Amino acid sequence: MVAAQCCDAFGVVTRGRVRLELRDSEPGPVLGRDAAFWLRGTGVRALPNPGRRRARVRIVAASHASQHTPTPVTEYWRNDMTSMNDTGGIAGPASGQTSHRLRRLAGTGFLATLAAMVATTLAAALAQAVGVDFEVPDGGETIPLSGFAVVTGFFSVMGIVIAVALRRWSARPAERFVWTAVSLTAISLVPPLLAGADTATTTALLGLHLVPATVMIPTLARSLRTRTD
Repeated sequence: MVAAQCCDAFGVVTRGRVRLELRDSEPGPVLGRDAAFWLRGTGVRALPNPGRRRARVRIVAASHASQHTPTPVTEYWRNDMTSMNDTGGIAGPASGQTSHRLRRLAGTGFLATLAAMVATTLAAALAQAVGVDFEVPDGGETIPLSGFAVVTGFFSVMGIVIAVALRRWSARPAERFVWTAVSLTAISLVPPLLAGADTATTTALLGLHLVPATVMIPTLARSLRTRTD
């Protein structure tokens, strides 16, 4: 947590990058070298290092901010840049914490993938039971139930990869993931409309595209919004 003596001060990034982590658990912007920010009134509770390179931040007391030779607040940054007790401040990336979060996100994603595969396959079986043949005019082939499971699993894993990448490098991973996932889901609805299948098959295929999306997107977005482990 940001030390009390530093709350009425401002910081300058002198090396690497840091992310402003707010008290309401919302991720703030990622600041690069020479970027300055106020600690007073901004709700900053921690400054995690989002990159692989070491980062350095200098904290300057507000009472000296307007002077030509500002006095740095005494500070010391741990590797996760959440504590201050010494002058200056160098920190390496929070590799252990980051790895744990990424593993947790991936684990949650794989469980959601299994749920999406089961839900999609059951929905396809139900559609077949009421008379949908899933016959595609090109070649006259019928899509098997196993095909729905395989395709759902593949694209769900791709969603996990996107979520992990955004978690690792984006300042607002949850929002960007939702935007990306919704956009890709909308694009995925185009092929069924162009396949030339009958109305029942086309409608069922559109619905089956939405089933895994309703499982994966909220689950991964919720996991991306979780800032504490």
